[in-house]
Amino acid sequence: MYRAVIFDLDGTLLNTLEDLRDGVNYALLANGFPERSLEEIRKFVGNGIGKLIERAVPVGTDKETCAALLQQFRTYYTEHCRIKTRPYDGVIELLRYLKEHGFLMAIVSNKNDAAVKELAKYYFIDYVETAIGEREGIQKKPAPDSVFEAMRLLGVKKEETVYIGDSEVDRETAANAGLDCISVTWGFRDEQLLRNLKPEYLVHKPEEVIQIVGKTVK
Repeated sequence: MYRAVIFDLDGTLLNTLEDLRDGVNYALLANGFPERSLEEIRKFVGNGIGKLIERAVPVGTDKETCAALLQQFRTYYTEHCRIKTRPYDGVIELLRYLKEHGFLMAIVSNKNDAAVKELAKYYFIDYVETAIGEREGIQKKPAPDSVFEAMRLLGVKKEETVYIGDSEVDRETAANAGLDCISVTWGFRDEQLLRNLKPEYLVHKPEEVIQIVGKTVK
């Protein structure tokens, strides 16, 4: 029986794509590089902000420039991460249901830790017990380390926990952690890619999650 739900953030709970694009383009323009489109950013996200920047800069950009651009992005985005970002339709209702039925909840993201905590506090303070982002000393997804840390903080076991995400990174993370995976189709990846990953569950709307976890409610 599930007692806890661990969520990915970007593309799962929040549509953050436009703010991510604006942050990347701010840093790119500051260094004289061309901007990236929304669809390009959609393809670049999922493996942390370091990889996002590596994919966004022109081919051949040196490591020192990438590092400087990453810092510019990090600073700008942490201060501007709530301009266009919004929860997906039905997400708040899902979280409310989970809380009312006694589920514990956490967020695990490859976004930088400061932004993850800022977004979790602003949008989900009434529902989510803990939020973990990319930081030194803990491997980012698809390594299971941050998921295990969330489970430790929640005080739950693997068999009591389900993981929810929108990407191939999330599917791999769940597998590496030994958790059942619910893949969502409303995020940053297309449905066929997710089907090919063979998650335990594939859902198209947040209310479908209730149908899955609700079966485990006493």
